Amino acid sequence: MGASLRTGNGGGRKRRAARHAPMHEINVTPFVDVMLVLLIIFMVTAPLLTAGVPLELPSAKGKQLEIQQKEPVLISVTKDGRIFLGQEDKTPMRLDELGPKLKAVAQARGGLDEPIFVRGDRAVDYGTVARVMARIKDAGFRKLSLVTEVESGG
Repeated sequence: MGASLRTGNGGGRKRRAARHAPMHEINVTPFVDVMLVLLIIFMVTAPLLTAGVPLELPSAKGKQLEIQQKEPVLISVTKDGRIFLGQEDKTPMRLDELGPKLKAVAQARGGLDEPIFVRGDRAVDYGTVARVMARIKDAGFRKLSLVTEVESGG
């Protein structure tokens, strides 16, 4: 059996106060753990966000476009001539459907001044891309850009 006797003036009180004193340092270990987990999650999900219609874009020299205030409407033309509207849509459309769908998108987004980016695979027939661009112009759109890769070398 053990018993403790207090000796001295309030020695037990000082020990108790020291044991429950607030800590004046910030513990950053949980913060670092959370940041590392978030970093791993973003590294894994970032490539999935840019997944769209897989194309092999042609290379060209030129000045890069300025950053757009609005998200542009994206039209992709695959090497076998299939046409896709947007990055989320995985169902191809016919050429004659392109104009009405673009007009519907323009009405939903605020008018015919929407920027339209055409992504054409480097192996696609030139005539197919020209027909797509003609349908876009016929629908009344004027801000049309072709998307290419930056040409490397000199």
